[in-house]
Amino acid sequence: MWVTRVKIRHDCVIGNRCRKFNVVDIGGIVFDVFKENDRIHAPQIQTLSGKEKDVKAFIEDVASDSRVKNLEVEGNAIFFVEVRPDDFPSAFYNSKLFYYKPVTDDTEGFEYWEVASWKKSVLTDFIKRLQKSLKEVKVEKIQEGKLTDIYFAHFRPKLSKQQKRALELALEMGYYDWPKKADFSKLSKAMNVSVQTFREHLKKAEHKVMPDLIRQIR
Repeated sequence: MWVTRVKIRHDCVIGNRCRKFNVVDIGGIVFDVFKENDRIHAPQIQTLSGKEKDVKAFIEDVASDSRVKNLEVEGNAIFFVEVRPDDFPSAFYNSKLFYYKPVTDDTEGFEYWEVASWKKSVLTDFIKRLQKSLKEVKVEKIQEGKLTDIYFAHFRPKLSKQQKRALELALEMGYYDWPKKADFSKLSKAMNVSVQTFREHLKKAEHKVMPDLIRQIR
């Protein structure tokens, strides 16, 4: 199996707004792209992470974009169909590729694609098409990978707003790093709650997430 990780920046419905509103897209799922009336249609689900007011402003701004159709919002998850006449990364995806991790966007507007194929040539062709159409493309890796390297979360546990935010902060601020970069005191301050309250939210979130994660590992 061959895998590649590509870092790109382009005129993106999501990436542009991640940069504008200081929001991160922690997991994008792109479905089959199709062409209709000479326009490319890309159905997708994106999961946003950031301060509540920033995520809200992000979603309000997305709703005003003429390229966004059929927008549905549930918490910080959004579904829409991106419609545009020009080429963009989703249009280069083909049936010989598959995502081995979700597409993500950072606060600088960079988009990260991690895709795999049983043929290296399929990946190199994908990269060449990106480089031909986009100005900012950086191949961070292209190499043989193991099946155990391929992971795509298919679960979405139902967390409360507070539980989800506690989990996001813990990840973003380095609570799960080694050595730890943040403790409960620092995290609770960032969330503007007491240490006890933060600990409770995080532990409940972990309790919901971990069983599914362990089943994935097994």
